[in-house]
Amino acid sequence: MRQTPPFRADHVGSLLRPPDLHAARADHAAGRISAEELKAVEDKAIVDVVAMQRDVGLQSATDGEFRRATWHMDFIYRLGGVNPGDDKMQVHFRNANGDLEFTTAALHVDGRITVPETIFGDHFTYLKSVVGPGVTPKLTIPSPSMVHYRGGPASIDSAVYPDVEEFWADLSAAYAQQIAGVAALGCSYLQLDDTSLAYLNDPAQRAELTARGDDAEHQHLRYIKQINVALANKPAGLTVTTHMCRGNFQSSWVAEGGYDFVAEALFSELAVDGFFLEYDDARSGGFAPLRFVPPGKMVVLGLVTTKRGALETKDDLKRRIDEASKYVPLDQICLSPQCGFSSTVEGNALTYDEEVAKLTLIVETAREVWG
Repeated sequence: MRQTPPFRADHVGSLLRPPDLHAARADHAAGRISAEELKAVEDKAIVDVVAMQRDVGLQSATDGEFRRATWHMDFIYRLGGVNPGDDKMQVHFRNANGDLEFTTAALHVDGRITVPETIFGDHFTYLKSVVGPGVTPKLTIPSPSMVHYRGGPASIDSAVYPDVEEFWADLSAAYAQQIAGVAALGCSYLQLDDTSLAYLNDPAQRAELTARGDDAEHQHLRYIKQINVALANKPAGLTVTTHMCRGNFQSSWVAEGGYDFVAEALFSELAVDGFFLEYDDARSGGFAPLRFVPPGKMVVLGLVTTKRGALETKDDLKRRIDEASKYVPLDQICLSPQCGFSSTVEGNALTYDEEVAKLTLIVETAREVWG
């Protein structure tokens, strides 16, 4: 088995919040407990969920994103110059039973983008203190692309950034500072979560972006460029991966379509060490785009769904790994869930036991495939 990330058996990051953590968050929001009391509940829940990851045989562990409400906005709002507005932003999600909306405060860039402090640095430091020997602590943060994708050109104050190139330069510089900051804390495994690079494969998403004034046909090239600028001076010893999915909110999704539209530029140019790719059903397309993955880059196949509790079979997973190996060598492949189990605090429609069973299946299948 691989001894460096991404690992043969890995996972995306977020995990189902336990009932006592849900209760504590509600109590804190209602003013019944203090921030310190909430943190104590979070700390214990993280110790428990790290133990679960270790017990099922994973070589890396996250804090389950237990201190966040969402996978992305908790981070983005802590960037200097980025603030929630009074208006609301809605994202339309779909599932087999119908539609639902994810609603959050809109995003406004009303100052120069900075990193006042290493964001989630305290989260990582606590995680690192509890993982124990032989387990690599992994930090997940939203990609720079998400700061732009969520709001688009209209979210950027032209009085602050009359030239959009200055916005992009500041954004990449802020991320470079953030990356250096987490590495200085001892982080050796960082994941940039980026739904935009998957959404852009969907013609309907590109049409929406065109309507709001974006150059949708070339947006992925801009995002790749700016991530690469942020990673240009990546500290030695730090592995950086990216995760791409088509939306994950209470077992629902936003976009559809294979990776074909972005694949050649994405896989050949993006300066990350590995790609976590959603591949749990036909909505994600086939494996042919993986032919653009160059030697030395890892592909983490998200073959196990987090959107429902039914357990996949080892035979099916092995068959799909074999199919993917026709386009990228088996030695460059790893296995994971297709997304997090709880990208937002609400979580997906499955139980804790089903979550554990899926992670266990991933570890056992990886051992049988790669030894």
